[in-house]
Amino acid sequence: MQNLIDTIKEVFFAIFPITLVVILLQFTIIGMPMEVFLQFIIGVVMVSLGLILFLLGVNVGLLPVGELIGSTLPKYGKVWVVVFFGFLLGFVVTVAEPDVRVLALQVDLVSGGAVSRNILIYTVALGVAIFVGLAMLRIVLNVPLKYILTAGYLIVFLLAAFTPPQFVPISFDSGGVTTGPLTVPFIIALGVGVASVIRGKTSSADGFGLVALASLGPILAVLMLGVIYG
Repeated sequence: MQNLIDTIKEVFFAIFPITLVVILLQFTIIGMPMEVFLQFIIGVVMVSLGLILFLLGVNVGLLPVGELIGSTLPKYGKVWVVVFFGFLLGFVVTVAEPDVRVLALQVDLVSGGAVSRNILIYTVALGVAIFVGLAMLRIVLNVPLKYILTAGYLIVFLLAAFTPPQFVPISFDSGGVTTGPLTVPFIIALGVGVASVIRGKTSSADGFGLVALASLGPILAVLMLGVIYG
């Protein structure tokens, strides 16, 4: 019950400021048609209820399951098992990520279907999957995160020089949308679970940094897609 109350408070304090600003603008500057304003109010109520249910689902289901999977995989004693299932889970979670679908829909509309929604979704998901698998390998081999990020962004800037200009902003937006409400909790929990088994609870912080790598993967993947399209 306390979890429900805390979640309702969290959603209220997240939604209330933007709702208040829109209401103030409505009665001072903008003056939207009342039909549009009522649609906004109804949308706020629906978003609030959806966020409450979503956050409860994350806390009750996704976080515990992600950490349980992460803590179970290393017990098989095979690195490829950890890397493969990190890759697989990274792919399927990204395909289900709402933020990725919103971006893919907008790109599809703006490009007139030249870059279809499904192509972008699966490209982003593949980029996340590869780098989540790489992140699992990093935890196992204890490779410092800064080396991978430095090499990764050097490749990003190199690819950006050979990619059509319109793909560069799309690629960085693709990295941003993977830090959505579905991907982040699951991936972090997975990494913490793997790290806590491999190097003990005291080193479970090594599981962090996965989101940084998961965001780098789509940038590279979409830039490479741009090279292909170009």
